[in-house]
Amino acid sequence: MGLAQIGIPGLILIIFLALIIFGPRRLPEIGKAAGQTLREFKSTTNDLISDDDDKIDKKDKNNNKALDD
Repeated sequence: MGLAQIGIPGLILIIFLALIIFGPRRLPEIGKAAGQTLREFKSTTNDLISDDDDKIDKKDKNNNKALDD
């Protein structure tokens, strides 16, 4: 059972518990911090993937050169 299978009732329960624990004043701050963290994680992940793709492309070019010679 993964996170994608929570459903609407589960999300409502999580939001309700978050309101009780953190209160309505701190909840926007926590949401903003979580959003920034996810954005930074996604950006870093994309950078790592593109770096790996660049390395693979470079190796392919070198291998093709060696085969042509």
